[in-house]
Formats: sequence, structure tokens, C-alpha cells
Amino acid sequence: MPPYCGELGGFVCNIAINRYAVATVRSDETYRAAGTSAAASAKHDDPLIAAAVRRSGVTGVRVQVTSDFPVAAGLGGSSAASAAVLGALRAWQGVHLDPAQIAEEGRRIEVEDLGISGGRQDHYAATFGGALALTFTDRVDVRRLRVSDQTRTAFVARALLVYTGESRVSGSTVAAVLDAYRAGNAHVLTALAAMKSLARRMADALEAGDLDWLGELLAEHWGFQRSLHLAIPTPRIDEIVMRAHAAGATGWKAMGASGGGCVLVLARPGTIDSVRRAVAPLGEPVSFALDEGGLMRIGD
Repeated sequence: MPPYCGELGGFVCNIAINRYAVATVRSDETYRAAGTSAAASAKHDDPLIAAAVRRSGVTGVRVQVTSDFPVAAGLGGSSAASAAVLGALRAWQGVHLDPAQIAEEGRRIEVEDLGISGGRQDHYAATFGGALALTFTDRVDVRRLRVSDQTRTAFVARALLVYTGESRVSGSTVAAVLDAYRAGNAHVLTALAAMKSLARRMADALEAGDLDWLGELLAEHWGFQRSLHLAIPTPRIDEIVMRAHAAGATGWKAMGASGGGCVLVLARPGTIDSVRRAVAPLGEPVSFALDEGGLMRIGD
């Protein structure tokens, strides 16, 4: 996030998963002919959809969004939704779906129209898909990681994504961390620098196919992340981490800005069943595979 990325540079290692937001655009006449309820079609109550439609300049349409992921789970759901809506509106207009342009527009909607503090990483993850190394300065450099099919298969087999059931709102936490950065808080500066370095090594570990190393990096990264603000860890997240570690996990990290949402756990070979049983009382598993398509058009 600015101003950090513009002053010191930022880096994110990201893997997209096959949980999707789907946006559908239809004309007002089509909605009425289909008998859509007045509550659903009378106006765009969702602020994100309303802002995207307003910015697009498209009139006489209704947009609906469905998703198959938990809300406020730290999985970049709002960014996926904005990408889907903006992509659907561009498809309606017959405009080329440029992933970088849509990512930037989605972030502008969140920051300028909705007043939500956040970075660009989730928007680029949603539009590009796949495994990415994202470098942030005054621009965004997108590099696709060279991850073998064997590593992808092993990652899915050894990874567990647990939804804690605790919803989280990242904006206030992110804003507090940025305030500490602007104030020159030494601990925050050290932690952010360490997290950036660890993210670069995570990209190296994925390309090397070394998931044990990746797990160690995840655990170290979470140690720095949880120290940034008191609202980031929760008792449930800490319990998931403790139980997973005891059952054979080599790495763990809360998703997004945390304070709830989902936790990713990476198990050692042969221990995923034990880890799953150990954390089962603390949250719902979110099944997933890896995504390669990013933003895509799926129908007319």
C-alpha cells in the first residue's frame, strides 16, 4: 500500500484458488421479463456494484453477483467481486478485458468511492489468476511464477484452508499499521521489511518446489504479521496454529489482514489428516484447487 510501496517498494507472493465471484449483466427489460423481484432489480443496493455501474457509464442494466466463498474471510473476495462486475460491464460494452486496467479500477472504487483502505495485490490476483510474484513501486510488475504441476498437486494435497467463522474488516487494521509506519514506528518498519523479504523467498520456494521451506517461511511471516497490530491475531487463530503445529503442520498464516477470516495451514507429508482432525472443532474447511484463468468470460 502507498505510501510504503512508493517509498520502500512492496512485494507479494500470491496463489489464486478456484473460489469465484460471478457477475451477470442483463438489461432492465430482460430482468422484468424473467419476473425478477422488485427488491432485486429495482436498484443496485450493493455500494460496490453501484459504484462500478456509475463509473462505467452503462445505463438500463441490472447487475447481480454470486460467490462461492465466505464473506470477510481474508480471501480477497471484495476484489474478486469488483473484478467480476467491471469485467461483466466491459463485456456488455464490447470492450477488451485488460486485467491490469480492471485491477486498478477495482482498487480505485474501493479507495475513492467506498473509503476502504487496502492495497492492489488482491485485485491483481483476481484478474490475472495463477501463482504470481507482484512487485509494487509507483507501478505494479506482474511475474507469473514457474510452479511445476507436481508442486501444484502437492500443495493442494498438503494445504488446509480453515474458515474461523469470525468475520473481519481489514480497513481499520490496515490504516492503523500505515499510521504506525508514517510515524516511524521501529517495530512496524522492521516487521514490514521482514515480511517483504520472506515473501520473495516464498516465491523462490514455490519455483523450487520446496514446500517444507515454504511452510517454514509461512510460519515466520505470520510471526511478523501478527505483531503488527493487536487486532490481527485472535484466540481462535492462535488455537488453530497451536493444534496444527502439534499435529504435524510445518507452516501457517492467517489470510488477508486477519483479525478473523481464514487460516492457511501447510502440513508435512503424511500428516494432513491428523492436522485436519486437530483443527476441525475450530472452523470449517474451505475446499479448493488452484486457479489459472483469473478473470474470464463464461457466457453471454
